[in-house]
Amino acid sequence: MLEAKWHAALAQWQIVLGSHSVIADPAQLAAVETATFFTHQKVTAILRPASREQVQTCLRIATRFQVPVYPRSSGKNWGYGSGVPTQTNCAILDLSRMNRILECNEKLAYVTVEPGVTQRQLYDFLTTQKSNLWMDATGSSPDTSLIGNTMERGFGHTPHGDHFAQSCGLEVVLPTGDVIETGYRRFPQSVTGPLYRWGVGPFLDGLFSQSNFGVVTSMTIWLMPAPAHFEAFLFRCDHQAQLGPLIEVLSRLRLAGTIQSAVHIGNDYKVLSSLQQYPWDLTQGKTPLLPAQMDAIRARLQFGAWNGSGGLYGTKAQVAAARREIRRALAGKVTRLRFLDDRMLALSLKFAKPIKLLSGWDLSKTVALLQPLYGLLKGIPTDRVLPSVFWRKTGPVPADIDPDQARCGLLWYAPIVPATSSDIDRIRHLTVDTLLAAGFEPMISLTMITGRAIACVISISYDRDIDGEDERALACYRTLAESVTALGYNSYRLGIQSMEEMGSSEGYLDLLAKIKSAVDPAGILAPGRYEFRKGSHASAS
Repeated sequence: MLEAKWHAALAQWQIVLGSHSVIADPAQLAAVETATFFTHQKVTAILRPASREQVQTCLRIATRFQVPVYPRSSGKNWGYGSGVPTQTNCAILDLSRMNRILECNEKLAYVTVEPGVTQRQLYDFLTTQKSNLWMDATGSSPDTSLIGNTMERGFGHTPHGDHFAQSCGLEVVLPTGDVIETGYRRFPQSVTGPLYRWGVGPFLDGLFSQSNFGVVTSMTIWLMPAPAHFEAFLFRCDHQAQLGPLIEVLSRLRLAGTIQSAVHIGNDYKVLSSLQQYPWDLTQGKTPLLPAQMDAIRARLQFGAWNGSGGLYGTKAQVAAARREIRRALAGKVTRLRFLDDRMLALSLKFAKPIKLLSGWDLSKTVALLQPLYGLLKGIPTDRVLPSVFWRKTGPVPADIDPDQARCGLLWYAPIVPATSSDIDRIRHLTVDTLLAAGFEPMISLTMITGRAIACVISISYDRDIDGEDERALACYRTLAESVTALGYNSYRLGIQSMEEMGSSEGYLDLLAKIKSAVDPAGILAPGRYEFRKGSHASAS
């Protein structure tokens, strides 16, 4: 019976989309079943609609025949499941063909885009238009979807780093095929839909982020007018104990408005993975890289135990005032602090080779790390961070990076932590102890999204081609998640392996179930995606 329904749905999808846009080739299905960790889910077909109307029809067919579909934009959700469905036997609803920039308003600083529009596409568009607007970019692939990252509540680097907070005016196709628009966009002839996110009445946008209630087919994203002046500030701490007090100072600066951007801080393991692959020669083929070995590498390459960056935006006078306040506040809290503008970056690039000849310091490696970070603070996407996923691979990093097909192992665990010294020290000690004991390097990045909260993204990086590594990595993930959740910290985002395992209050779960039943009576859209079950193991979040 189920097989008959599936074949009937497939035949209908082929009529709507054309056979070329309904893919059942085993090799292509196997590719979308692959992530950066072990997955067992099977995909029945890939559907590639080109318009909202085709999305509507695809979902109506799925509802009629009660066959599940799983939407994805670019499939580059690496570390959290890539583009693999949460449950098995779903058809992938691939939205990458829907890649139009529907509107760009230079004066009011916004764009309206479809889900297939990528970071690279928007950046190239703004550059071609000679726009005075900056976008915000994540450190992931330039070819990731803007809407996909926003609906996962991802973040970037500029003052617009909280992506969901800079979005409004959603167009959403419900699983039944009906369409709703949110905010003022729902009113005919409204001219304020892209300008004010709350609209009037109940605010619905949040229902469609990190959920399976609908498919977002367009969205407005607010952009940032280019400032009159920009400088990056860069700092390092040579001692682990400096981190906690530093966090409290940065929190005060962020709350006061002196710092407006997100502040990113990475530990030494995170920085090294951005510079090179695992030092197999140094360790004689053994893993993990131990702290004493890391100390020696850090001294040689001249980066800190913790290394951070942020941006200053405004007039020259405003930036100068912020610079003075940051210099005063961080005095004695960091080992080194410097400020960087376009001129200084150009000089660093120009004189890297002479400095190496005179002092032996290979400044080019430092510049290679700084340049993409500097660009991200100006909203420029980069692919320079992607090679870090090849950390434990023994072969060279390929020119065309595809972590899924290269069998790079990567699991991300991302709890939100209060911006206090005690909380940060607690999470740091727990992470280092847990990952080293399990045989993995404790790669930690901290992003101060607000002055109150820090997203702590912990990477478990490994080689999937080594027997047993998938199992060891997942066991480490679960041990870490269990310990962190027991301390009262929870993830801001989940991987597909843990979306049904995060305990919540019964009232919350009951309401989610009622909403799901109302908008998706057949239960066909992304089953299992952020569906927290009653009585589930709360500590596996």
